[in-house]
Amino acid sequence: MPSPAQRSPRTSASGKTENLMVRVDRSSKGLISKAARLRGVSASDYVRSVVVSQARREVKESQSQTISLSPEDQLAFWRALSEPIALTRRQRALGRLMRGER
Repeated sequence: MPSPAQRSPRTSASGKTENLMVRVDRSSKGLISKAARLRGVSASDYVRSVVVSQARREVKESQSQTISLSPEDQLAFWRALSEPIALTRRQRALGRLMRGER
């Protein structure tokens, strides 16, 4: 049996192919087509390579219980944690109610 690296991208471990249909809007399809042309592959091959690669990363992250963030996302996450929050009037009232205050 061929190794995963030797198999065609269209072939599963059992040697059979599976279909997956995805609907996208016209703008998204145009963007996908343009990216595929830049790589010199079909839109199907482009979507397959990007989606399968991302799925592998996400499964690996879920198994190790870690997440990877881009530098921009890391900064946004840090800012969200470090900036003081401003509670609404209703949130403050709920807090008083939960503490048994009036």
